[in-house]
Amino acid sequence: MTHCNAVLQLRAQRLAAATRPFLARGNRVSRCQRCLLPQRNCLCSTIQPQQARSRFCLMMYDTEPMKPSNTGRLIADILPETLAYQWSRTTFDDKDFLENITRDYQPMVVFPASYAQADRAVLHRPPLEGKPPLFIMLDGTWSEARKMFRKSPWLNSFPVISVDVSTPSQYTLREAHSDAHHCTAEIASALLVQAGDSVAAEHLSQHFSLFRERYLAGKPHHPIHTREE
Repeated sequence: MTHCNAVLQLRAQRLAAATRPFLARGNRVSRCQRCLLPQRNCLCSTIQPQQARSRFCLMMYDTEPMKPSNTGRLIADILPETLAYQWSRTTFDDKDFLENITRDYQPMVVFPASYAQADRAVLHRPPLEGKPPLFIMLDGTWSEARKMFRKSPWLNSFPVISVDVSTPSQYTLREAHSDAHHCTAEIASALLVQAGDSVAAEHLSQHFSLFRERYLAGKPHHPIHTREE
C-alpha cells in the first residue's frame, strides 16, 4: 500500500517545516513511516481502501498528524478521499475549501450537541437524501477538540451532528476523559453506519481493531505484548 493520503501529506509538510525533531512517546522504536507502528507490527499490507457516499474532513490539532496514537489517519487509510487540514485558531488557509464543500456536499461538524449554542442547528443522524454528507471532525485530545470547536468561527455556519455511541470506547492508547468519549476512528465508523456506508464502516472498524492490537503489542510493558521466539 503506497497511496499517500491527505494525513500523510500533512505529516510530511509538518516534518519538513519543523525546526527540531518531533519526539513522540516511544520515539526510540524503529517505526514504519506510513502506519507509524513498530516495523515488526506494520499493518500497511492489510489496508483495503473502500468507496463510500460519505466524505470526511479532519481538522487536526498541532502535532496530531505526527502522533503514532492518532486514529484520524485510519479514516484516510480506508477512505483515501478524506481531507486533512492543520487547524489554526486565527486563520484558515484554504479559502476555496468552504465554497467547494457547500457546493458538492452537506458539511456538518461532528461534536456533542450539548456544546452547541442554542441557535445552532443540531443533527442526530446524517441526511440520507440530497448531497452527500461531509463530516468535519476535530482531531485532537478531548480538551483540544473543545478548543477547536469554540475557536473556529469559519465552521459556525455549519450544523453540528451529535453521535450517540452506546458501547464503551475500545481506544486505550491514550488516557480518555471518560468512557463516553470515543476516538476519531470509532466516531467515524458510527457515522458511516448511520449514513448507509456499512461496508466502509466495517472495514474501518476492522482496521481500527487491528491498529489498536498491534499498537499495544508494540509496547513492551503492556499485558498484550508478546515476544518473538
